[in-house]
Amino acid sequence: MTIDTIIKNALIEDIRDGDHTSLATIPDQALGKAVLIAKEEGIIAGISIAEKVFKTVDEKLVFIPEKNDGDPINVGDKIFTVSGKSISILSAERLALNFMQRMSGIATATSRIVQVIKGTNAQIIDTRKTTPNLRILEKEAVRLGGGENHRMGLYDMIMIKDNHIDFAGGIVKAIEACHKYLKAKSKDLKIEIEVRDFNELQQVLGHGGIDRIMLDNFTPEDMKKALVQINGRFETEASGGITIENIRSFAETGVNFISVGALTHHIKSLDLSLKAIKE
Repeated sequence: MTIDTIIKNALIEDIRDGDHTSLATIPDQALGKAVLIAKEEGIIAGISIAEKVFKTVDEKLVFIPEKNDGDPINVGDKIFTVSGKSISILSAERLALNFMQRMSGIATATSRIVQVIKGTNAQIIDTRKTTPNLRILEKEAVRLGGGENHRMGLYDMIMIKDNHIDFAGGIVKAIEACHKYLKAKSKDLKIEIEVRDFNELQQVLGHGGIDRIMLDNFTPEDMKKALVQINGRFETEASGGITIENIRSFAETGVNFISVGALTHHIKSLDLSLKAIKE
């Protein structure tokens, strides 16, 4: 799904046959100007999306950004101004803010975690725990906050998790089935596999045929032991039981990636407010 499609569908959901409040109270040709003000500090994200929303509603609106996506902001900062038909500004306002507040919340949460592990070699990555149909926006917000994206969906990477292993009849069978499938479909996809304990890790190391090992719910101490056994043969990822309070201890083990689902499914939107400018 493209960003343009997301915006068009969201406007249909919100406006349908008209913004009747604005149409009823504002003269059709009335002009106005509004400014977006930050009410919290954080990392701003979604300015370019907001511009697309306003221009989709009315291409004649004049949108002037005061900040760039990914910039740190403080309370009271001006993010952008928009001017033109007052009805158009009001009709686009809520959708533009909905996108920006959520994206900024994700970018802010990501930035805070990235700062906690600063100085290590670990990269913070997101997951597929995203809002349906909004994944492209939420993953962009992660990047703006300094994180990286894991796979975008089920289509761009093989990721063998616990249920795949159990249904396939074991680790070796699951890995071999993936290679057979990729060859038959003429696809070139990286393969990641989840391991839950040292027994499963040894099975993976004994067989190979993968690119990355996800160490699920390992403690930092066990993570260190696992990394010694892996010895750089494969990329490594930490997952499960990771919080902003303990993430530094995981990053310091030397693991390559730390996946944090909470970046996109457990965040607080950033408080932003669009205010009319009286001239």
